[in-house]
Amino acid sequence: MTKDRHRKAVWGWAMYDWANSAFATTVMAGFFPVFFTQFWSVGADANLTNARLGYGNAIAGLLVAACAPFLGAIADRGGTRKRFLAVFTALGVAATATLFWLPQGQWTGAVLTYVAGLIGFSGALIFYDALLPLVAPRKDFDRVSAFGYAAGYLGGGILFLVNVIMTLKPHWFGLVDSAAAVQWSFLTVAVWWGGFSLMTFLWVPEPAVVRSQSGQTMRQAWHRILKTFRHARRRKAVFLFLLAYWFYIDGVDTIIRMAVAYGLSLGFASTDLITALLLVQFVGFPAAILFGRLGQSWGVKRSLFLALGVYILITIWGAFMRHRWEFYGMALAIAMVQGGIQALSRSYYARLIPEGRSAEFFGLYNMMGKFAAIIGPALMGTVGLAARHILLQRYPSPADAAGVTDLASRLSIASVILLFVIGAVLLSRVDDEG
Repeated sequence: MTKDRHRKAVWGWAMYDWANSAFATTVMAGFFPVFFTQFWSVGADANLTNARLGYGNAIAGLLVAACAPFLGAIADRGGTRKRFLAVFTALGVAATATLFWLPQGQWTGAVLTYVAGLIGFSGALIFYDALLPLVAPRKDFDRVSAFGYAAGYLGGGILFLVNVIMTLKPHWFGLVDSAAAVQWSFLTVAVWWGGFSLMTFLWVPEPAVVRSQSGQTMRQAWHRILKTFRHARRRKAVFLFLLAYWFYIDGVDTIIRMAVAYGLSLGFASTDLITALLLVQFVGFPAAILFGRLGQSWGVKRSLFLALGVYILITIWGAFMRHRWEFYGMALAIAMVQGGIQALSRSYYARLIPEGRSAEFFGLYNMMGKFAAIIGPALMGTVGLAARHILLQRYPSPADAAGVTDLASRLSIASVILLFVIGAVLLSRVDDEG
């Protein structure tokens, strides 16, 4: 590959992060939790709403996790990474656009549509991640991986900024009110995601592979899945890292998906929460690039431990925070490490796996991440509901109801600390030199 074509392939690969990060910011982290609470699940208890969101995330994670290694094995065998990427992208784009038409009070339909969008978003990442070894040599994995996340922060942040302005000043855009602006924001995400992802399909090359009969490919895929599991178990570093990643990335994803809902349950204004998310996007852009360089100079593993330490402190802080400025402070701290821990985890894993089987092994990688996304949101929802039930039995007075809801919400976020601690302990046992 010539230098110009290589640069174009890297840009094309990074543009998918630019494209799909609009879903992660505007929909997943930003407007959906707020709109779900205030529009689709209006009138429900805060802990019940959080549980509905948490279980929706868990269902999507379970479905993607169950299919991830199988899809990865098929993609490697047939050389169809980009084709599968297109299929899941189309599903995510269609589901996101559907949110525009859902009427008020339809929390079940909103959850199911959101689950479909999450499946499209998460499933596409299997094949997007597996394209990394095709666009960058091993020595550039950290830099290119971080560049992709940085592009995502910038692209997602730009559209998110426009969407926030739409909700604050709906009349500027000819809209009736903020609710209509949020609905139109979902539609802009679908257009942004689908439009910019075309650069990935046009600019990123994928080597042609001789294809076998579809039935034969399916059988071969099942054999390769079993072989991949056995191979991962024999490679102790790969196996331990996957377990570590399973736990700590769950904590990261849970905070991304549930932070706004948690803030709302504490009584913070939605405008403050959305503004804090904007801060994450634009601080996260340079921070992701700097973390990639930190990984190259200081060591990837050390940098991962640094990020995990910050997340543990953030979670403890979140369980005790009282003021809105604290939410801004937490958002700034998250922005400094969020892109770094995601980018360096991906590049660290890419070094551990055998060459020529990237989609297959990244299927396992994404499977662990999606299985983890089942535990975290469900853990928060279950702890919150259980704590509320126990506390209401002890303090049944209606005057205590607000305090019970507040304490239950704080206990739910505190439970996430366990995931970071277990992940850090397992990561310390990974022998990457071996």
